[in-house]
Amino acid sequence: MNQSHPKVSDLSIELSSSMLAAIKQMDTVKTKLLIVLKDSKYHSMLSIGDIQRALIKGKPIQTIIADILRPRHKVNVAHEHDSFDEIKNLIIEKKVEFMPVVNDSGDIIKIHFGDEITGLTRGATSQKIDCPVVIMAGGKGTRLKPLTNVIPKALVPVGEKPIIEKIIDRFNKVGVKDVYLTVNYKYELIEQYFKSLEPGSYNVNYIIEDDFLGTAGSLFYLKDKINETFFVSNCDIIIDQDYSEIFEYHKTNKNELTIVGGLKHYPIPYGTLKTAENGLLTEIQEKPELTFMVNTGMYVLEPHLLQEIPEKKFFHITELIEKVRSQNRKVGVFPVSEKSWVDIGQWNDYIRGLDNLAE
Repeated sequence: MNQSHPKVSDLSIELSSSMLAAIKQMDTVKTKLLIVLKDSKYHSMLSIGDIQRALIKGKPIQTIIADILRPRHKVNVAHEHDSFDEIKNLIIEKKVEFMPVVNDSGDIIKIHFGDEITGLTRGATSQKIDCPVVIMAGGKGTRLKPLTNVIPKALVPVGEKPIIEKIIDRFNKVGVKDVYLTVNYKYELIEQYFKSLEPGSYNVNYIIEDDFLGTAGSLFYLKDKINETFFVSNCDIIIDQDYSEIFEYHKTNKNELTIVGGLKHYPIPYGTLKTAENGLLTEIQEKPELTFMVNTGMYVLEPHLLQEIPEKKFFHITELIEKVRSQNRKVGVFPVSEKSWVDIGQWNDYIRGLDNLAE
């Protein structure tokens, strides 16, 4: 087995564990798939998709994974009697990250990893989508000063590329070719940067704001340019998720707008107390952890929503979301795990983001 791959123990979780524990383990091991054990024997497989579907259905994050597993016949696993060619063909057909080989006693005797079989990295076999993406790159990036005194936030380096190029690269990998950048502050530097690159497999179009129009006001200028479902992304986030799955969720559920929600875990460094009448203690919980779903700054929108953006006015996308929701129109949330998204909007986030991407 390739030494860079996790061990069986790192990829395994007990059936009685919670979804939260599974998400944390996936983030730690950097995988989207876990082997589920019952009494230390193979029981089933758990994917990030299983957890996402459960969260979308409203299951609490502390739900045990036994309650969300797919039927056994829908899980892909190899048996020790299967030939290598049979296992290889199954991995290629099902596009799985890895596949355990199980014997009659339920012991895991080996794991075959998809990248070893196919030579492709995870995400390389994603379903292709050809839809536009709008990247909001007009802000001043004041929380990243003094760096943004010199360059716009979109050009802040993450590794060897500016973050905006990394965002575009991820969309381009799933087939996105039309990129719209809404720009304002130091936009000439952004234009100059893309002019300096070799021609790629995507087109960059600029929407220049006359004034700062909030997180959605500049979408007004696109109402006659985009006529199909499209993504919107802030220019300071990177989402490590198959974008075609987000797109498919949006279309399948017939949402008008989909928010990509990121899980955030906040440990409380104190024991928390619950009391009843007369201050009597009813419960004490030592250093609990709170988990929230937060707005990452990535969305999928239907094109008719562009008609609802006010003309050349300061307008936040949260105002559009509230308008759609208040009229009982469909706004969905697609969840991703805490370490599946990186936000570089302020210095602490930037430093953490660099560390996460390096890992």
